[in-house]
Amino acid sequence: MALNVYKLYLSPKRKYYKKLKNILGFVPGNIKLYQMAFRHKSVAVAIKEGVKNSNERLEFLGDAVLGSVIAELLFKLYPYKGEGFLTEMRSKIVSRANLNQLSRKLGLNELIEYDKRLIHFSAKQGSLLGDAFEALIGAVYLDKGYEFTRELLLERIVKAHVDIHTLEMTETNFKSRLIEWCQHNNKEVSFEPTANPEGETAKMFSVRVMVDGEECGVGRDFNKKSAEKLAAEKACEHLKILDVV
Repeated sequence: MALNVYKLYLSPKRKYYKKLKNILGFVPGNIKLYQMAFRHKSVAVAIKEGVKNSNERLEFLGDAVLGSVIAELLFKLYPYKGEGFLTEMRSKIVSRANLNQLSRKLGLNELIEYDKRLIHFSAKQGSLLGDAFEALIGAVYLDKGYEFTRELLLERIVKAHVDIHTLEMTETNFKSRLIEWCQHNNKEVSFEPTANPEGETAKMFSVRVMVDGEECGVGRDFNKKSAEKLAAEKACEHLKILDVV
């Protein structure tokens, strides 16, 4: 308790601690994790073997934790629904558009560090917000553990900001929308397998979307179809097919 009082009222970083407490409802332990969660690669520096102190690794971890928590939630919420329905619902909840919206509602946009000279402000409304949200989840997981993170996600974020039943009725077939858009605009689209960053031993599918020969999005998942959907979603954002709010 005394340590929290110091962090909130006496620490040189007290303003930062207070912002995080207002967002998360608790005082962080390892503040460096949270600072890294909001640091885009455009302002990061190399620390070892080419790896930068950006939020990309935390984003990778947070994505896995978030997916696990949401999968459990949906499994219990829909006891008589099949794998296809559950997978589709999870994709809707963790879609980039939805995570962007969550990030903005939580006020994470005020904490993200990025090079404004290299990245146009509109880009921040695209991937930066959702990436930072996932990285934050990764930071909380490392700082507080899985059960704490699970409770935070379910009680403070999902229950307060995600209308699951409305999402159930929302159409988010990004692959179909992308293909229809390409057909309407006389553009060629293809989904191609690509190498995983972790190497050939990684048990994940990596797929890229090519539109008229240009790479517009890459998706990675343990399921090939899910990887294609993720890639299609990113391509839709890149091509401004979706109105990301």
